[in-house]
Amino acid sequence: MPGRLKKQIAIRAGDSQSDGMRLPRFLATVATTVLFAQASPAAAPASTQSSAESINAVGLDLAKLAPPGNLLLSPFSIQTALAMTSAGASAHTLEEMRKTLHLAGEEAAIHEALRNLSAEFEQLAAESAARVKRNRETGGPSSPVEVRVANRLFGQQDFGFKRPFLETVREQYGAPLETVDFRRDTEKCRQKINGWVEKQTQSRIRDLIGPNDLDRLSRLVLVNALYFKASWSESFSKGATRPSPFVLGSGERIEVPMMALTRHLGYARRDGFQAVRLPYEGGGFQFLVLVPDSGQKLATLEGRLTPRLLAELGESEEQEVALSLPKFRIQGATLDLSASLQKLGMRRAFDQPKGSAEFERMAERKPDDYLAVSKVLHKTFLELDENGTEAAAATAVVMAKATAAAPGKPPVVVRVDRPFWFAVQHRNSGACLFIGRVNDPR
Repeated sequence: MPGRLKKQIAIRAGDSQSDGMRLPRFLATVATTVLFAQASPAAAPASTQSSAESINAVGLDLAKLAPPGNLLLSPFSIQTALAMTSAGASAHTLEEMRKTLHLAGEEAAIHEALRNLSAEFEQLAAESAARVKRNRETGGPSSPVEVRVANRLFGQQDFGFKRPFLETVREQYGAPLETVDFRRDTEKCRQKINGWVEKQTQSRIRDLIGPNDLDRLSRLVLVNALYFKASWSESFSKGATRPSPFVLGSGERIEVPMMALTRHLGYARRDGFQAVRLPYEGGGFQFLVLVPDSGQKLATLEGRLTPRLLAELGESEEQEVALSLPKFRIQGATLDLSASLQKLGMRRAFDQPKGSAEFERMAERKPDDYLAVSKVLHKTFLELDENGTEAAAATAVVMAKATAAAPGKPPVVVRVDRPFWFAVQHRNSGACLFIGRVNDPR
């Protein structure tokens, strides 16, 4: 695996298909980018489980700061982009980043754990492809799990990025440096980066970086792109999908396409809510849905969520469940996570206060010429239907120059007919590739 990571982490099972060839299974895509600019003043290897805890903690922290309404985040994409960024941070800036990102243990082990997690995704995708190919004649899911994780650096040509930093992100994240010229043609650079993200996410994430996100002072953009597509282990019957009522948080009743099935699923009942987990093909990934009891607010449920609780719900025991779940699609605008990350304690990375950004391991710092994060941009897409889920995400960090069930029992009935919370989980570690809330599935 390390040899393949030197080029690019590309995790895919089966041939990709264009949008028009068939309905999406589960499609989720995300891209996260960290933008850097130039600024001037006015231990033991970590396990994938420990990495999953930090990933989920960051996701929950950010979700709790998000405004009401539909929400989709990729904790895995955000953590990957920012962990790459932390490889160039030092002193108090690195300390703040580690605390905000819940990164504990030796630094080398943190990077290795994220690499190992991506390797597990790759293995699951390869096994899924082989299994679907073998079982084509006997029935079962017709499409394998597809996961693509890709990382890349876009840096100003002739800028003095330090070799150890470049080697770390290339070896651990498969992120090569591609040189561009922000000084002379910022728009061309923006189009190049956005084009790369679009290609990695099967065209689900477009225009991650806006016209005003880069300028002549931009020096480095670190990008993570994630694409995920998977069939349910047992699909919902399209004939069972019916228009059904869904009660919005305001109390308004609307009608939405509601899928239905009855089978053995992971199920947990907690004070004030129910949780159901549905496996994707092969069981290596799963969809976790949490629905508050009637009369309970989704915000109350979301406020109670912790990485430990997510891990527990991801291992819930199976029993027969009669589940009703709406089809939905979330495709939002690019989110700037900068303010939220600063609220969580990551201020020096953004040069707050002026002159405090310390990225000496990334490039040499001069009194009036140094790097700081200017923006952290994140964009996601998710579509869920009877066949499965497709999702994508991208995250970019921009750095720029700144002026200073038991048998025999009746099935448990779970109707997801009001605002709900969900996650796409890696079963083995509990890491959430995607988390979100649906207040209105239309």
